[in-house]
Amino acid sequence: MPPAPFLLTRHDPLLVATSLAVAVLASYVALDLARRLGSAAARHRRSWWAAGSLALGTGIWAMHFIGMLGFDAGIPLGYQRDLTLASWVAAVAASAIALGLATRDRLTPATLAAGSACMAAGIGAMHYLGMGALDIVPGIVWDIRLVGASMLIAWLASAVALSIFFVLRRHQGPQRLRLQLASALVMGLAIGGMHYCGMAAAQLPQGAICLSADALGGAPLAMLVSVVSVLLLGGTLALSVSDTLARAREARLLRSLDAAQDTLRRKALEDPLTGLPNRVLFEDRLQHALARVSRDAAPRRRGERLAVLFANVDGFKPVNDSFGHEAGDAVLREIGRRLRGVKRDADTFARLGADEFVAMVEARDAEAAAVALAQRVVDGFRPPFTLGGQPVSLSCSVGIALYPDHDDSGQRLLGCANAAMDAAKRAGGGCFTVYESAMSGDASEQLVLQQALRRAIELGELALFYQPKIRANGAAVHGLEALLRWHHPERGLVSPAVFVPLAERFGLIGTIGHWVLEAACAQLAQWQAQGHACRVAINLSPHQLRQTDLPERIAQALQRHGLQPSSLVCEITETAMMENLGPERGVLDAIAALGVYVSIDDFGTGYSSLAHLRNIPARQLKIDRSFVADLEQDADARAVLGSIVQLAHALRMEVVAEGVETAAQRRLLARMGCDLLQGYLIARPMPAEAVLPWITAFEQGVRAARADEVPSVP
Repeated sequence: MPPAPFLLTRHDPLLVATSLAVAVLASYVALDLARRLGSAAARHRRSWWAAGSLALGTGIWAMHFIGMLGFDAGIPLGYQRDLTLASWVAAVAASAIALGLATRDRLTPATLAAGSACMAAGIGAMHYLGMGALDIVPGIVWDIRLVGASMLIAWLASAVALSIFFVLRRHQGPQRLRLQLASALVMGLAIGGMHYCGMAAAQLPQGAICLSADALGGAPLAMLVSVVSVLLLGGTLALSVSDTLARAREARLLRSLDAAQDTLRRKALEDPLTGLPNRVLFEDRLQHALARVSRDAAPRRRGERLAVLFANVDGFKPVNDSFGHEAGDAVLREIGRRLRGVKRDADTFARLGADEFVAMVEARDAEAAAVALAQRVVDGFRPPFTLGGQPVSLSCSVGIALYPDHDDSGQRLLGCANAAMDAAKRAGGGCFTVYESAMSGDASEQLVLQQALRRAIELGELALFYQPKIRANGAAVHGLEALLRWHHPERGLVSPAVFVPLAERFGLIGTIGHWVLEAACAQLAQWQAQGHACRVAINLSPHQLRQTDLPERIAQALQRHGLQPSSLVCEITETAMMENLGPERGVLDAIAALGVYVSIDDFGTGYSSLAHLRNIPARQLKIDRSFVADLEQDADARAVLGSIVQLAHALRMEVVAEGVETAAQRRLLARMGCDLLQGYLIARPMPAEAVLPWITAFEQGVRAARADEVPSVP
């Protein structure tokens, strides 16, 4: 027989199996990353796409060269480095196309056809560039039918891979894992089929020699393929598994908080002492009722009105002063019970704070219904309250205002009811009064007050007091919160609860907020010049967060006073945080980008979900004092607070507990893992000149306590 025109070739079964295993592993990693790409946040998607492209492309490339290492043609073989590198680039490019398509919302037939064709071209280029890296003389003879078959396999395998990418995104749990393993096996075998079909198409003429035999081949090629495969495939898979475990831990935390979230929502809308709705819920219901009454004022419902009642307990302060706060709380709880007993199902009662209560009546005969309810409230106070085993008589003054009779806009309805309540008190208390226009003297009072507030900055009447925050272990002072005070020359100290809403209503809060920023930075710079480095927190109002130049103002103030951004903390309320999840979110991001700490204040009093914390550039979470106040008696408060601390720490945020007033609260908060404590137990707000002496005394106390802990030497 004449000699065969081509060399006889064979494949090492072990290396063939190894190459297929690498292809299956690369497919599994790629499928996992494709699924992750579909659910990843936009800022992480590009990183996962790049890692996935490298992993899948390197896996396909490694599979090809492992198969080539098992290819025995009876002559020494080696590969040109440039073409070998080009084949790897082609494999990575094909993988990048595949994973890029996997991030789309849906896969159309046209996208599938075009995408799989590009992938097949990339895989084919990888294979045939890799084969071309063999410098064979005379050259390789190709079987065109098998070449075409290998490209068809590559196209079909690419189409299947893209389809599987999208199918997997709809599955979760064990079912997804089983489907992913099966899909990886199919994809790996398809990639291997394409490779070995292409290998079968290559024929080496008798007497052929490889001019690149001394280039990349044998042990060096095996080492290169092994190292690259292990590092990229193994590293990417480990990173994916680590991310999966982290997500699972976060999911468990969020699931464990579901029950706590329900309690949190209830507490955010409920007064913890009386169980009645709080101001937030009442104002929300009032706005809905006003909209409903305005909208439904059709002829068939002519006369539909809304009434608001404002009730204040007569003589409550002497009860607190004589019997103590615990007795006062007991009275308020009893008042809440009595109010629930006199209202109709359709009425809403709420506690605004202290001894102030409000009610809303929506009915066609709202005035008559409100008068009847007010009488029942007044009568409900006639039975004496029992304090310390002795009866104590209290009364209640109630004011009534009607919409649209007394306020056709609905904006001053509560103020009108308050003015009527004041008239009832002046009449001797223990009665109710319906609002009249002559009672609105407080409007002119507010006008005078806001004019005085406009001049307060120029006259130096505004001042900052500072309340320290300490580490929960009591070992160090962490920082201070700047609190605004107004010393009126005639009225004395005006409460922030009075003048801050006034400033917001009359558009003064921006000017005052800028003054607070400057004053706090100047004071902080002075302390640092005296050798006391600390951090100062200021409060930002929702109005300030709507000012796009706020980050620039903060940056200029820090630069002007020579301060590091990390020495300033900007506290925003939870409600302001929720309002700034939209277009104004950029202001918060810009402040955080300066290096300034963003802290969420009064957390637990708004409507936010704990999941929103992931999308806020905050580095500190300040738990509302209402949770701390209930900590010793209320197991729900402890459960919610503990869950919040865990989640905040999982999100790498400091936790501050404010309103700490007892040693027992301090011990519980430290045990729960709170980082910082603030409250009257630590220190009351103090003027700036008292801060450094207080810090010195505190540090001396810490040193003395530590010295007492050191055992004496016998």
